[in-house]
Amino acid sequence: MSFPLYSSRIKELPSLKIAHTESHIHAAVTNRIVDFLTPIPAESTITVVCVGTDRSTGDCLGPLVGSALSKFNSPLFEIYGTLDHPVHAVNLSDTLQHIESSVKNPFTIGIDACLGQTSSVGNIQVASGPVRPGAGVHKQLPPVGDMHITGIVNVGGFMEYFVLQNTRLSLVMKLSDIIANSLYMAVKQWHHRLNSYAGRD
Repeated sequence: MSFPLYSSRIKELPSLKIAHTESHIHAAVTNRIVDFLTPIPAESTITVVCVGTDRSTGDCLGPLVGSALSKFNSPLFEIYGTLDHPVHAVNLSDTLQHIESSVKNPFTIGIDACLGQTSSVGNIQVASGPVRPGAGVHKQLPPVGDMHITGIVNVGGFMEYFVLQNTRLSLVMKLSDIIANSLYMAVKQWHHRLNSYAGRD
C-alpha cells in the first residue's frame, strides 16, 4: 500500500541518529517513531519486518527485536522475523509478497542491523523510507519498510561477513532491547492518540 500524503509529510521529518548510551535514549527513539506514525491512516496495520539471521551475531539484531516484540503479545502490530522464524535473504521476497497480499493496509516498519563508521557503532537510527537489507555485505535484496529503524552493530568497509560474525552479542542485545521497547511504547502512544481523536468526533 502506498501512503502519498504520508510520504509527503515524512520527508519533512528529520531522521534520528543517537548513541544507545544516551540517558534519554528510550524517550528519544519512542518520540521520533511516534512522529513518523502520526500522519498514517487509522485503518493501517502496523507491520514490523525484522530482517536478519540467528546464525550471525551481528545480523541477529532484527530477529532479537522480533522475538522481544512477540513477548508483548500485542494486537496493535504484526511481526515478521523472530529468532524461531527469521526473515532473511532466502525468504524475504516471499515474506513481503505475503504481507502485500494478506495484510490489510500494511504500514511497514523495517528493522535491521547495519555497519557504519567507528564513531557510529552503537547508534540507533530512525528514518523515513525503506531499509536496504544486505547492502552492507553487497547483497541485492528487496527494500523493506515505509520507515525503518536500524542499529549500527559494527564497523563497515572491510571483510563485512567476518565483522558481522565477530560482533559483540552484548551490544546487539542492548540495541535490540532499546528498539523493541521503544517501538512498543510508540505504537501504544499512536493507538491511544487515535482513540482520543475518535472520541472527540
